[in-house]
Amino acid sequence: MRYQEENELEQLRRENIRLRKAVEELAFLNELATTISSTQSVDKIVEIIVHKCVKNFAVEQGAVMLLDETDAASPFHTMVRRSDNTQKGLPYRLDTQLTGWMLKHRKSLRINDFQNDRRFRRTGEAGWPIHSLLSVPMVQKGRMIGVLTLFNKINREGFSEEEQRLLSIIASQSAQVIENVRLHQREQDLRLLQEEIRLAREIQLKLLPSDLPSIPGYQIAGRNLPANDVGGDYYDFIPISDHCYGFCLGDVSGKGMPAAMLMANLQATLRGQILTEADPNVCIQRANRLIYLNTDSSKFVTLFYGILNTRTHRIQYCNAGHDNPFLFHSNGSTKRLDVGGPVMGFIPELKYEQAHFTLNPCDLLLIYSDGISEAFNEQEEEFGEARLEELVIQNRYMSAAELMELVFDTVSQHSKGLPQMDDMTLFIIKREEARKRATVRTDRRLRAGEQPNFSISRH
Repeated sequence: MRYQEENELEQLRRENIRLRKAVEELAFLNELATTISSTQSVDKIVEIIVHKCVKNFAVEQGAVMLLDETDAASPFHTMVRRSDNTQKGLPYRLDTQLTGWMLKHRKSLRINDFQNDRRFRRTGEAGWPIHSLLSVPMVQKGRMIGVLTLFNKINREGFSEEEQRLLSIIASQSAQVIENVRLHQREQDLRLLQEEIRLAREIQLKLLPSDLPSIPGYQIAGRNLPANDVGGDYYDFIPISDHCYGFCLGDVSGKGMPAAMLMANLQATLRGQILTEADPNVCIQRANRLIYLNTDSSKFVTLFYGILNTRTHRIQYCNAGHDNPFLFHSNGSTKRLDVGGPVMGFIPELKYEQAHFTLNPCDLLLIYSDGISEAFNEQEEEFGEARLEELVIQNRYMSAAELMELVFDTVSQHSKGLPQMDDMTLFIIKREEARKRATVRTDRRLRAGEQPNFSISRH
């Protein structure tokens, strides 16, 4: 009877110890959960985890190493390593053997006699600092994101199975919190990036002409449609004098923010040259030198630049490696404008040629970027220069604005179902026929005070 009572008391004592440990574990997990806030940084969260584990597991040192999947040479990075202040000779270096083992096996590792453990080669016999360790993987949705490791039980008794189980729970919960914070940080970074891109887009739009001038006897139309929020295509129409206008269309290599920055550089450089009233080839030569000096060798620019004299109806131009614009004559013939030189930005000292022609009544000049001619459809067919030329020939009776809309609509239909792959820009100068201009002047006299407008604003 007495033996039975003693046995029951022993069982009761063990159960009491087990319950007390369970309560302590729950209290520890609750304390850890309440201490960690999702608004804290990853560094702060990891620091709290390590600090609490060092204290509650009574170890000399703890460490969290987060996995960086983008770094194949060194996938683990130690975020926090904290030691008990009463211990000396710390911190310890986490051996690459341990991290390699964790990556390979992806399971908990408990060693209470490190010196005799054959799974690891010790780096030195004398003064080896590690006698026990407990390491558990931090796994979130089946993906290993890091390792939580504790070194050296202070009481030298080693780590128990219960401690291994508890540390695994902590690692699992910590992994979820860390990933949530990482996602939150990525969302914040993305929102910040989107805002920066929005501001960059606003700035870029202001660099392009918001209103094209009204020039008697001429129709001017232009539009830029970037593939991304910002792009590398550029067009401009700049008054030089009361009867001369500089105009251009350029295409910067690449896409996105780098191309947009180079586009802004090109605009500032070219505008500075245009206002010197130099010939187109001289402007291009000077701009090429400046672009070469201010950009790296992997970037280049194609550019068509011309000067329109509205008194003589003469256009001087220089083509620096750009897709040859179309000159559509009133008699139905077509000419490509190819005089100039190579692309800008590769070689600092280049000589460019220039040419000139007269824009007769009903003649039309169409300048475009390769985003239009190289637009693909689902059958991987380009829109092509021949299709563009034929489209304009068949619809040359349209106004410059109507023709511009038709080209963009037709290219969009050609590429229906596919995302826009490159920036698309179009610029049109059309000289009106003499009879139409006379009719306009008559209408102006009949409708005194009403000013007709032949300029086309960019949409």
